[in-house]
Amino acid sequence: MRLLVCNEPGVLQMTVTNAQVRKMNEEYSKCNDLTLASLKSGMDRKTARKYRDAGKLPSELKKPRTWRTREDAFEEDWPALKEMLVDAPELEAKSLFEYLLDQKPDKYQQGQLRTLQRRVREWRALSGPPKDVFFPQKHRPGEAMQTDFTRMGELGITIDGAPFSHMLCHEVLPYSNWEWGTICHSESIPALRCGVQDALFRLGRRPIYHQTDNSTAATHHVNDNKRQFNDKYKALMDHLGMTPRTTGIGKKEQNGDVEASHRVLKRRMKQHLLLRGSSDFDSVDDYRRFLDGVMDGANKLRTDKVKEELGAMKLVLVDRLPDHSKTTANVSKWSTIRVKHNSYSVPSRLIDERVQVRLYDDRLEVFFSGVRQMTADRLHGRFKHRIDYRHVIWSLVKKPGAFQRYRFRSDMFPTVTFREAYDRLVATSLTEREADLAYLRVLHLAASTMEADVQIALECLLEAGELPLPDAVKALVLPIQEPSIPEMLAYNPDLSAYDSLLGEGVQ
Repeated sequence: MRLLVCNEPGVLQMTVTNAQVRKMNEEYSKCNDLTLASLKSGMDRKTARKYRDAGKLPSELKKPRTWRTREDAFEEDWPALKEMLVDAPELEAKSLFEYLLDQKPDKYQQGQLRTLQRRVREWRALSGPPKDVFFPQKHRPGEAMQTDFTRMGELGITIDGAPFSHMLCHEVLPYSNWEWGTICHSESIPALRCGVQDALFRLGRRPIYHQTDNSTAATHHVNDNKRQFNDKYKALMDHLGMTPRTTGIGKKEQNGDVEASHRVLKRRMKQHLLLRGSSDFDSVDDYRRFLDGVMDGANKLRTDKVKEELGAMKLVLVDRLPDHSKTTANVSKWSTIRVKHNSYSVPSRLIDERVQVRLYDDRLEVFFSGVRQMTADRLHGRFKHRIDYRHVIWSLVKKPGAFQRYRFRSDMFPTVTFREAYDRLVATSLTEREADLAYLRVLHLAASTMEADVQIALECLLEAGELPLPDAVKALVLPIQEPSIPEMLAYNPDLSAYDSLLGEGVQ
């Protein structure tokens, strides 16, 4: 029983719960003794008789309250607010409250916002306009594959201690919830091409439709404010034998299965990372194997429905398309090329030549006369640059005066240690030109030998408080004597043991 305070001071009134009345009815049906039943259910005999005769529970006998426990603060202004809601139903309670605060700052306080929010919510439910109804759809096996991109930053994945910013091109078969995901770095057509093909060639079969949202990887704007499929995306669908279709603009719920699978996959990955004890991986390939293992484990739980899907789909009989696009670029006098509005350095021997570029989602490869010249991480966005000091240091060390105002000067410091070494040189009595030349010679040594060895030498000199001059660094990096090549004596095996195994009768 619960205790309620009556209006009369010092008097307590007991109220009976539904559970007590149910208990009383159960006991009364067993013994037909109202006194015993009321005692076992913890209520007075008169109260038990009341509910027995009424045949109803306390909640059913309770009359709705017709009075307010406190004054309605919005009673005076509610009619005007209701008219505003009728004219513009999308108005939010917070906006209306800010309007009231502006009109009557002395009447309302910030703590009354929740009261108005409840009032507006009740009005929407009782008198507001109809809301959109979502209709759950019955999926057919083998009919469609849904694809969407999702960011994976919330998992805190690191590669060798460094944060790994990436996305996942995620494919799902809605009927069976079979899924696959490919690591990518942007919502681009190369990433989409790679992800869809990874999923299809792993299945070995293809559904009728491929469904995406209105990302620029698959669609683009046209003059009448509608969207149509990109030529490259249509070519991919034609090659794989699927019919493309997309969700309505702003209707992400139409891709609801893959959207929901994002959350499920990330939650599953989080659990496996906890079991693993770390979210740090030695390499991207190591992380990819972990990701594949998580998805394989999830798909094994969907075996029966996956078999139905595979039985309803056609075989994939085509070859895999390259997961890159091709373009050409001219090498400038700066030893750079410009690809997708971003600049990359190339070996200076290619200046004034025209090179071929293979553009992947995560990297680009530069070819000249069919021979690969370099590979660089791809930049996403516009007007960025990635300059490898090894490509320009040979000329820069001959022209140290260009270093101070070099447009890509920040890329000439490969690590924080190199920057600290340069700052130490500048802080000494060396002139600006001497400090620049000394640092460029150290950088030249890093390009000629091993950057890691030069960095260790710089760290030793900086910790010892010594000046990181080129000769001092070189003395630590290069060995005093050339390593000697050990002499190896030829090994002459004794084969007589094999004769004894063959026996005396064998010639």
